[in-house]
Amino acid sequence: MKAIRYSRYGGPEVLGLEEADEPRVGPDSVLVKVRAAAVNPVDWKCREGYLDPVLQAVFPVIPGWDVSGVVVRPGVAVPEFAAGDEVIGYVREDFLSRGTFAEYVAAPVRTLAPKPRNLTFEEAAGLPLAGLTAYQVLHKVLEAKRGETVLVHAAAGGVGSLAVQLAAHLGARVIGTASEHNHDFVRRLGGEPVSYGEGLVERVRGLAPEGVDAVFDTVGGDALKVSANLLAPEGRLASITDNEVVNYGGRYHFVRPDPQDLRRLSELAEQGVVSVHVSETFPLERAADAHRLSQEGRTWGKIVVTVAGETQG
Repeated sequence: MKAIRYSRYGGPEVLGLEEADEPRVGPDSVLVKVRAAAVNPVDWKCREGYLDPVLQAVFPVIPGWDVSGVVVRPGVAVPEFAAGDEVIGYVREDFLSRGTFAEYVAAPVRTLAPKPRNLTFEEAAGLPLAGLTAYQVLHKVLEAKRGETVLVHAAAGGVGSLAVQLAAHLGARVIGTASEHNHDFVRRLGGEPVSYGEGLVERVRGLAPEGVDAVFDTVGGDALKVSANLLAPEGRLASITDNEVVNYGGRYHFVRPDPQDLRRLSELAEQGVVSVHVSETFPLERAADAHRLSQEGRTWGKIVVTVAGETQG
């Protein structure tokens, strides 16, 4: 099979299209024919070695954790899926080696859920990691509730755009930070946009004079201090990018595969509660370009890599 691989840490130039062995399917896994794989910031951070302290790289590494595709063959202990089933997955293991930027991936059942029938394969590929991150932070960390005010940083990004939709569905009032040219997009998602930069505290306080009940940080750094200053007395703060959040009384969250959470996201997508905006697609052989675009950090929505074949759901 064809796959994107890298044999050492480095920039996008270390990625190459190569021939690789088709993955073996364990008892608790299924072989998935990949139709699309989304790009996430964690992909280039892994490629550059930033996650080496927590995730061992077994070179050569096939990058990618998000996938949408079709089951080719289930493992011998898998009654949940059959050949021909369309699935999505956050296919993360405890090491880096067997990712989703390939024609086939062996995906553990614990990482999969049925693909939303109303989404294209490209859109569906953008749902697992970002969607699970947003869902888990809002429901399990911040425990956002109806009637509360939630501030989402980078509300036009992959995680932020899904967090805005999910928080609005909970019945929360959502304020989202975004560049001015993305304000209309944030409004369409159900949020009230505010611009980044100097004066952010005053702008948010203008909308929520008593402070916000919860802050969902996807930026880190100075945004943590700003966020802490915007919290109501009993407000909660969570970050997915900066574990320094604990110094501000908040919690850090690293998303984990969860088939029940992912299945719920798929249901919400079919109900029209959440949608995935795909900003740009690249063929598999241009995965390095997709990584470069992701690393620039200016894209709204999701960047997706497609594998040869029909890509409509």
